[in-house]
Formats: sequence, C-alpha cells, structure tokens
Amino acid sequence: MAAFSLGRVLTVCKRVVSTHGGLWFTGSPGRVVCGTTSFSVSRRSTSENQMGQQSKFHSSSVCNGLDEFFDSKNWGEKSIKSGDAWTAKQLRGKSNEDLHKLWYVLLKEKNMLLTLEQEAKRQRLPMPSPERLSKVGKSMQRVDTVITEREDSLRLLQTGQEKPTPGDYRKDCFGETSWYNSKEWAMPWFMNTGYKKKKFFALPYVNHYLRLKLEKKLRIAVRRKNTEKERRLDLERRFPHIANSS
Repeated sequence: MAAFSLGRVLTVCKRVVSTHGGLWFTGSPGRVVCGTTSFSVSRRSTSENQMGQQSKFHSSSVCNGLDEFFDSKNWGEKSIKSGDAWTAKQLRGKSNEDLHKLWYVLLKEKNMLLTLEQEAKRQRLPMPSPERLSKVGKSMQRVDTVITEREDSLRLLQTGQEKPTPGDYRKDCFGETSWYNSKEWAMPWFMNTGYKKKKFFALPYVNHYLRLKLEKKLRIAVRRKNTEKERRLDLERRFPHIANSS
C-alpha cells in the first residue's frame, strides 16, 4: 500500500513539473513536499525511509519571458546606484568558467539596458543612469581582451605562433608592408599559377615614392606638434594666473 501511495505521489509531481517547471523533494521521512503541495506518506521499510531522507531533485529556474528585459525593481527611478566596470586586473584572476558565466550575465544586463533606453526614447523621458550601459560595454570588452590574451599565450606555448593563422609580414607591389595570412592550397607554390600572380615585392622605382610618403607623414606630425604648442602658449598668455598656479 505504501509503494502504491508513493507511486501516486510521483505521478502528481511529474504533472507539476510539466505545468510549473519546478520540482523538489524535501522533508523528513514520511513527508514529501512537491512544489507547493505536501503529501503524507507512511514508510514501512528501512529502505523506503532512507530513500525519503536522501531524495532531492530540481529543474531549471522559471523564466519570466519578456519581464527579463525590464528592470522591474528600479522601474520609475530617476537615478540608480551602480558599481564601477570590471577591470582587466580583476578579470585576470578569474577562471575561464567564471569569465564564461560573467559574459552571459553582462550580456543579459546589456539587453535589459538597451530595452530600457529604447523605452525611454519612446516615452521621451531621460534614461535613469545611462552610464551603466558604457560600464557594461567596457566590462564585456575587457572580458574579451583577457580571453584573447589567454588564447594567445596558449598558442605561443603550443605552436610558437603569435597569430591564430600562421603567416608573415610581406610587401605588396606598392611597397606597403602588411601581414599575410597563410592559406592552404591543393598544390605546391611553384606549380600554383594563381599564387604566382600575387606580387609580394616592389620594384626599385617605388623606393623614391616611399621616401616621399614617409617625409609627408613626418611633416604632418611636426605641424600638429607645433600647432599644439602655439595653442598652449596662447592659453598661457590669455590666462597667466592659471599658468602660474599650475
């Protein structure tokens, strides 16, 4: 009889799982709590008592649908207190699993803030504490930077390559140096006509124009530096008291 009653309880719990998405067993021997409904079950054997003491089961958390995109706790507030963005130094001390979890937490927060921003625009109201969006963006960018650093370090340790795709610096027909990613070909390079058409060298007459280009770049840098210096001197002449105090 006890086994039959326990089977009925489990059947009811399965129905609760299909409707509410949550199921857990707690309590002392002789009492099973399923969802929000409790049932009394008599145990006649020692094995059944042990099973009742150790039985525990749970499912994923309940999803609130579109409510996850809104900050219901701080709805209507003009200003919301928030912490600073995550720094790279703090993130380097965390494991890959923690960074993975933190990335999705930040992504969820970013989606919520973007929804709040659009809703504020629709209602023509100021967004409460808009600096939160930039903090979340900086944190996500730093998480990506830390993960990239770890991948590069592991790649250097295993293969000795700096880039994800092996390659080297080459010159094009205009004398410009750029990084070339190596590609897989079905035939050797000396038999591949398509690869031979790519000119990874510059003719000697290009050197003159390369020097002119370098000279132009240096002139622009000197002109920018002189302009900044004249601007600073002009401000010191107009505001001598600020210049003396500093």
